[in-house]
Amino acid sequence: MRLVIIDSGGANLASLKFAFERLGCLATVTADASAVRDASHVVLPGVGAAADAMSRLHGSGLAQVIPTLRQPVLGICLGMQLLFERSDEGDTTCLGAIAGRATRMHAKPGLPVPHMGWNQLTMAEANPLLRQVQSGEYAYFVHSYRVAIAAETVATCHYDGAFSAVVASRNFFGTQFHPERSAGAGSRILANFLRLG
Repeated sequence: MRLVIIDSGGANLASLKFAFERLGCLATVTADASAVRDASHVVLPGVGAAADAMSRLHGSGLAQVIPTLRQPVLGICLGMQLLFERSDEGDTTCLGAIAGRATRMHAKPGLPVPHMGWNQLTMAEANPLLRQVQSGEYAYFVHSYRVAIAAETVATCHYDGAFSAVVASRNFFGTQFHPERSAGAGSRILANFLRLG
């Protein structure tokens, strides 16, 4: 297995790499397009702004590479949103691997934005990524944009309405939450990802 974590410049790279090490899998962190093409599994993490993240991906040539990948690809947090066509954050053109767009969340009394902290998952349909993960389990979220529920949604979360918490389309998967910070449920999702392909 050749697991690659795309170097997106985020502070969560070390914790994500360590989460895979706990599962017995050593990951390479890189922005090299050839290494990403040759990987058996690819993780696209993301923190910060969509436009900045896409600028980095274009600069490394990965914006053209990622949508063509055939191996399992997992987008995390902003990385999940980047798999879609657009983000309302800066009206950014994203990777287009999945149809749809990320839209801004709106704060309300008692519901601040960003949506930050533990929240429950609801399973929408069976998917190998979610094997042994049950509705009602908690995951750790930090985000201000979200993707609406669509055909690709396999799990949802509710925060001022329901949104996509986990998506799956062909070999592309995404979690709006951080599985590396989501205790048992997150660890099972990462382990399931390694079994794909």
